[in-house]
Amino acid sequence: MLIKLKSAYESTVLERPRTILLLLTLLAIAAGWYSRDFELDASADSLTLEQDQDVEYFREVNRRYTTQEFLFVAVRPHGDLFSPESLQHIADLRDALVSLEGVSKVTSLPDVPLLNNQQVPLTELADNIRTLESADVDLDAAKEEIRNSPIYRNLLVNPDLTTTALQVNLVIDQRYAELLAMRNQLRETRNQQGLTPKQENALKKASAAFRTYSSDASGRRHQLIGQIREVMDEHRGPADLYLGGVPMIADDMITYVGNDIITFGTGVILFLIVSLAVMFARLRFVLLPLVTCGYTVLVMTGLLGFLHWPVTVISSNFVSLLLILTMSMTMHLIVRYRQLLARHADLGQKALVREAVYPLVRPCLFATLTTAVAFISLLVSGIRPVIDFGLMMTIGQVVAYCSTFLVFPAILMLLPINLADRDNISRASFSSAMGEFTVKHGRSIIVATVLLTIFTITGLNRLVVENSFINYFSDTTEIHQGMLLIDQKLGGTTPLDVVFTLQDPMADDESDLSDDEDLWGDEEEELWNDDAETAANTDYDDRHWFTRDRMRQIREVHDYLDGLPETGKVLSMRTMMELADQFNDGEPLGDLELALLYTRIPKDYRQLVIDPYISVADNEARVTVRIIDSDPNLKRDELLTRIRTDLVEKVGLEPDQFRLTSMMVLYNNMLQSLFRSQVLTLGTVFAGIMVMFLLLFRSLRLATIAMAPNLLSACFVLGIMGWAAIPLDMMTITIAAISIGIAVDNTIHYVERFGVEFVTDRDYVATMKRCHASIGKSMFYTSLIIIVGFSILMLSNFIPTIYFGLLTSLAMLIAILGALTLLPQLIVMTRPFGPAGNPVG
Repeated sequence: MLIKLKSAYESTVLERPRTILLLLTLLAIAAGWYSRDFELDASADSLTLEQDQDVEYFREVNRRYTTQEFLFVAVRPHGDLFSPESLQHIADLRDALVSLEGVSKVTSLPDVPLLNNQQVPLTELADNIRTLESADVDLDAAKEEIRNSPIYRNLLVNPDLTTTALQVNLVIDQRYAELLAMRNQLRETRNQQGLTPKQENALKKASAAFRTYSSDASGRRHQLIGQIREVMDEHRGPADLYLGGVPMIADDMITYVGNDIITFGTGVILFLIVSLAVMFARLRFVLLPLVTCGYTVLVMTGLLGFLHWPVTVISSNFVSLLLILTMSMTMHLIVRYRQLLARHADLGQKALVREAVYPLVRPCLFATLTTAVAFISLLVSGIRPVIDFGLMMTIGQVVAYCSTFLVFPAILMLLPINLADRDNISRASFSSAMGEFTVKHGRSIIVATVLLTIFTITGLNRLVVENSFINYFSDTTEIHQGMLLIDQKLGGTTPLDVVFTLQDPMADDESDLSDDEDLWGDEEEELWNDDAETAANTDYDDRHWFTRDRMRQIREVHDYLDGLPETGKVLSMRTMMELADQFNDGEPLGDLELALLYTRIPKDYRQLVIDPYISVADNEARVTVRIIDSDPNLKRDELLTRIRTDLVEKVGLEPDQFRLTSMMVLYNNMLQSLFRSQVLTLGTVFAGIMVMFLLLFRSLRLATIAMAPNLLSACFVLGIMGWAAIPLDMMTITIAAISIGIAVDNTIHYVERFGVEFVTDRDYVATMKRCHASIGKSMFYTSLIIIVGFSILMLSNFIPTIYFGLLTSLAMLIAILGALTLLPQLIVMTRPFGPAGNPVG
């Protein structure tokens, strides 16, 4: 079989390179066409666990309470917030924002209702609402009301009245919601009971329709956020303006990712050009690797576009990775070709290319497979974007292998031999120096490895999974500054909802309800008849739902959450009750007054303070909390666990009576899965690579030795993260697997070459020196390119990308040092190739 494959390869690639290049060009044209559909995704799906039941409940709550997406525009005037100039500036900003297509409403300081500005009975409230724009408003009284308002405090204004926020409500996209619900319903059916062929087809169509519409909706959202920023730029003169909100975070993440793909892809290419020029000083060995790497990226981009497979924050570095992985294989071919040319200048080009390619097919194949195993291991993470990243890079690794052994040899076959391309074998190299170091300091290497292992294990025990959206962005960026201002001055950033059913002692007692109705009697009907429209549009039973018992339960939950140090602004029906008590001389409202409050409050105010927090039909209340994301003492999982426990033990709710939801819960679910995912991922990748080593080396001892430097480099990075308090998150979880997958290439090439060289004289030390001078040089070149290539990512403003670049570079540095010192020392110590002595035969 192997002979037939070699014969087929030689008869096509080596003998018909022009035909191969023509076919590859046609494929490149097709890939370029489909790459137009390449897209990015930073939706909620990309930040959650696969099949997380809390995701569907979160969507259900949003549908039930008609939750609108919104943005915050934080305004910090240069003068007095309540001066006529500042208020007019805010009003002008509001008017400009509300005129934008896609904005449904803007709530701002000048137009919010002032309930206490004119003392009137509760029943006359609707006809006596004042705002700061009212001609007869008492400004001093308004300032005090806003400062002390349970609604506006830490939401509309900060306590010292120096900063305000405009809430920009976005138009609800009903079509998006319908397509999402249709797709998710079919997915749930598939997960629970399977689908019929007809339903499978329906799911494909629903997924395609949602994917297309979602992409268009993201484009419209990006355009709207851009327009909002343009409006803000036009109004920055009298005040500092900052934008915040979940839609902005998602959109900015896409923008950052898109910029990073272009910037760092370009940066890596420029670095490769410089590196290749310095290493080889030959134009052909600069252009050939670049063409090969570019071809790999083009084909993969086209494939992702063809499959409508979006790139997320996690997989955003796939371009840089593909460039580096392809370059590492191409580098081995270049070094091998140049060394052959130096030794056998009399051979023809076909023989040189063949002898350069054939010995590397097997080790590069196993290197590709082991790297693919590392990426496939990410599938066990349970996190959708991490799974997609693993699949993308597995396919990408296969494309890189094929490109390397098709594009590079085919082009090289068309070029004439140039003796100036020869490698200067006699010149000393870093790898040769490392070989001498290993010979002289073998025991010191073992001692250093033991100490490094202890350091690593200690660091692993310090790993944490806490992280925040604010910490994803550099503190010099607008998104970080805006989020921090809103987080610390205007009530927090990350939303958390507590949804609970209400216990009604009278629900099972019809006579009690009748007595209550009789007790209200004519007074109730008289009050209701004062407003015929209200009476006509209000369900009679809804009025009776608002009882003191229900309100007491809401108050207890609200007050508990409000008392937690990690929480910022808390809103619920309790907020409205606190305001309403002011109309009743500070006394809690009775059942009649509560019913009146529900029906007589102005519609705009009711939509603000009642409808988002009460579902009469479901006998349910909702308390919304914003968590202070920048709190250094915040421990998300511990906080959620404490809330669940206290709602039962301190507040008195039953465990099945309430549920926590919103982005706080979804994001925490993902974070808490990371420890388990990291263990599963590392366990899977080590097991998979061990199997590959056993198949390749056919020796348990040699496979174990080859695993040592890779295991050390991957775990060392995690240990460094623990010591440096760098949290484990969606991006850093991939570093260990990626490091192993890339670093294992060096191990395979070194051990393969050692086995070939050893039979020459069966001298372990001499063989080690020859390997360091030959394959060691390739390993050093490829590792240097990988280390510096990943270091370029540290120029990003996106903190996870910085960590990804820094830690992967560090892992590769440890890996190459281990491959050139620890690995050969272990081989010399254990002698896995048999006893030293005279060469066989």
